[in-house]
Amino acid sequence: MRLTRCPRRAFAALLVLAAAPLVAARADASPWALDTAAVGPRIDQVFSAFDEPDSPGCAVLVARDGKVLHERGYGMANLEHGTRIGSQTVFDIGSTSKQFTAMSVLLLAQDGKLGLDDDVRKHVPELPDYGRTVTIRHLIHHTSGIRDYLGLMDLAGWRFEDVATDQDALDVITRQKALNFDPGTEHLYSNSGYFLLSMVVERASGRSLPQFAAERIFRPLGMKDTHFHDDHTQIVPNRATGYSPRKDGGFRIEMSNFEQTGDGSLYTTVRDMNLWDRNFYEGTVGGRELLQQMVQPAQLASGRTLDYAFGLVLDEHKGLEVVGHGGAWAGYRADLIRFPAQHASVVCLCNLATANPSALARRVADVVLADAIAAGGGGHPDASEPPDKASAKGPVRVRRTELEQKAGTYRDPVTGTLRDLSFRHGRLEVDVFGGTYELQPFSPTLFRLMDAPGEMDITFDPPAPGRRLSFHEAMPGRDPVLREAIDPTEPSARQLAEYAGAYESDELRARFELVVNEGHLAVRARNTPEMPLRPAVADEFTASGLVIRFDRGAAGDVTGFGLDAGRIRNLRFTRKLEAAGTAGVSTP
Repeated sequence: MRLTRCPRRAFAALLVLAAAPLVAARADASPWALDTAAVGPRIDQVFSAFDEPDSPGCAVLVARDGKVLHERGYGMANLEHGTRIGSQTVFDIGSTSKQFTAMSVLLLAQDGKLGLDDDVRKHVPELPDYGRTVTIRHLIHHTSGIRDYLGLMDLAGWRFEDVATDQDALDVITRQKALNFDPGTEHLYSNSGYFLLSMVVERASGRSLPQFAAERIFRPLGMKDTHFHDDHTQIVPNRATGYSPRKDGGFRIEMSNFEQTGDGSLYTTVRDMNLWDRNFYEGTVGGRELLQQMVQPAQLASGRTLDYAFGLVLDEHKGLEVVGHGGAWAGYRADLIRFPAQHASVVCLCNLATANPSALARRVADVVLADAIAAGGGGHPDASEPPDKASAKGPVRVRRTELEQKAGTYRDPVTGTLRDLSFRHGRLEVDVFGGTYELQPFSPTLFRLMDAPGEMDITFDPPAPGRRLSFHEAMPGRDPVLREAIDPTEPSARQLAEYAGAYESDELRARFELVVNEGHLAVRARNTPEMPLRPAVADEFTASGLVIRFDRGAAGDVTGFGLDAGRIRNLRFTRKLEAAGTAGVSTP
């Protein structure tokens, strides 16, 4: 899922516009000079790579001022039967589903069935008492601190093709003995929150989330091809199959049998998503006040305002305010972006794991909103960005020696994650997004990622005597991250052998085996290829997004470790005294 930054100053205007009547005239709007006849061919060009008889693809629908300007499918819904994608093809939209769960919760609050500041344990008493109150509002805004259940299940060896029920998810959540952080103090995306909200809806209403949403949202809006999919055996007419590329060419089926709802599992079409989008102007479901609440940004206990609202992200594109939420699950990718001031929206649903509907939808918006972008968009500096970024006008030349000095390994002192910069072919490069990409200088200290599947800026801090190089790394949707240059440790064979052995986690019900293989420490776990561990600093190793920090007892012996994995922090593993055998995990 994609989260991006948005200037706070436009929120009040955005809320007013979202509540404006559909037929209201925009007195301050410039005349709409879009050549509607040219829209279709130009959007076709955006999706040309998918428009093939042997490729999965995407469906797109574009609306402005309440009218559909373009709807079409590109590529195949099912490669086995030669079924093409159309505007009525059904997709799993992943986390784009979250806004429907948030709406369901708000409808129940409107009914007086629950309060947003209720302790979640009032509705889900199975949750542990962490000594700190986790509220429904915390779940909605990803500020609860509850570890992400999908990450936990992945670590425990679950696979997409396994059948996983609500009870399986609840079991792994309720086994957690600690939170990632105190509720309300941080924002860390967690699917656990929205899964738990599905249980809150069921217990407050007496109906499952699929039943409640169908009765209160989908039927009133005429969304006849939309449902929460809580039964992996259910037949879904016109469903697209999810795919991912094979390394040797072609595609493989990438589907999921997980049955949890709330955080995902909404099946829908671009036509139905357009009906949902129109509701934000018409207010058929929920009414004006509730819809305004849907786009109210969250606040942390510190007072800092987030870009996350109620299952929606408040964003900006080329100077225009945008509301949306991306989704990614199995072989499906999705996004719906809304430009309230321009009364325009783009829905893009795909059945290919490597598709980027968020980027595709924004390219379509560039076509449809060219007039608005030219009149007042084009982007503007965000006060929250480093001054160096705001003032950068274009690439500059930096001396070779300065580039060489910046190469090295940099560590986030909070999370322990590493970032490698290298000097090759006369330029500075970075390992990120699964590849190596150029960092182009826009000033002696500001470097911008080029020709990559994601965005990233690196701003080096001013040098200081006796201090290692450091930089702040900025990505859309994340707070800037400080990284400091380190000289990675090089443990000897004897030192590596100290870590080898079997480790178990009660919270995960998992058993990991650490082995020394060809001079490297590696981890083995259920349904996971052996992962080499990379030494970072003393007693700390990293691998594929994991950070392992070993504990030592009073005698200096290794007794266990804490594991961080993105949306999971300090998951505890204890060393077992018996000799390590074949790695495995007890069946959950």
